[in-house]
Amino acid sequence: MQTKLLTLAFIEIALAIIVSVLILFISFKILQKVFFRKISFRENNIAFSVFAAGIILSIGMILAEIIPSITNTIRLSMSGENEITFGEIIKYSGLYLCIGFIVALIINTSVFLLFSALTKGVNEFKDIQQNNIASALIVTATLISITLIAKDSISLLISALVPYPQTSNFLM
Repeated sequence: MQTKLLTLAFIEIALAIIVSVLILFISFKILQKVFFRKISFRENNIAFSVFAAGIILSIGMILAEIIPSITNTIRLSMSGENEITFGEIIKYSGLYLCIGFIVALIINTSVFLLFSALTKGVNEFKDIQQNNIASALIVTATLISITLIAKDSISLLISALVPYPQTSNFLM
């Protein structure tokens, strides 16, 4: 049995679960406090539920692109060839998550600005607060679409920051 590989697998699973739950919890609380202070799930507002589900799905897709880079950093530290310390793992992980959070904010803000520009005179937030399911579905579909389009670019950006060992170009 590959104990090193098994240990790494458990670390990756625990990391993915802990980071995902923590980021989604924080994001949802920010969403509730900033945009929808007076709405809760208990009020039977399906529009808010659809909208919140879209944001959570969007953040989940972004996290799915970030977690592999964090685990690659951990793998590199365990390979023995690189001298990546625990502090550097935390530093890189924090950087990756910070970039992901900023990108999520940019995507969410761009969707809101896009809708504000496209639908003059319509306040999507107010519509969602008033349980307008049509507005929530359109905003959520746009949010998820933009996230799907941007997620590969996010993955490329994050993977470019992974501290891979320097290799020489032996063809030159």
